[in-house]
Amino acid sequence: MSTYPLVKFAFEVDWGGTKVGFQEVAGLNAEAALIEYRHGASPDFSKIKMPGLKTFSNITLKRGTFKSDNEYFEWFQTIQLNTVERRSITISLLDENGEPAVTWKVKNAFPLKVNATDLKAEGNEVAIETLEIAHEGLTIENN
Repeated sequence: MSTYPLVKFAFEVDWGGTKVGFQEVAGLNAEAALIEYRHGASPDFSKIKMPGLKTFSNITLKRGTFKSDNEYFEWFQTIQLNTVERRSITISLLDENGEPAVTWKVKNAFPLKVNATDLKAEGNEVAIETLEIAHEGLTIENN
């Protein structure tokens, strides 16, 4: 077991079989809804609490804009009425040897929002594009 925590700047994203370099990944959150209940004959004057349905945050992926690379927009274009191309996405936090240490597996992901970079004549930054995805489940594995 390592004596130091993992750094958060070494990670990779496998997106349907293609490993894509991203600058930032955010929204790897899972939450259970709270259900409160009290039946009328309860001797306690308070509700009991129990876990309800799980919900998952949307995930935001940011990366540099590259010439002739429109994969964000091509995936977004697959949205037709209530159908869309869904993908499995694997996000891995890497250890000091470049091997996956923690892996998040995202189920049935699809794009919700695509943001092209902002343009600024006085800027000195890399052009960044953003993709927001929804999904139907998130599991975490320690490798």
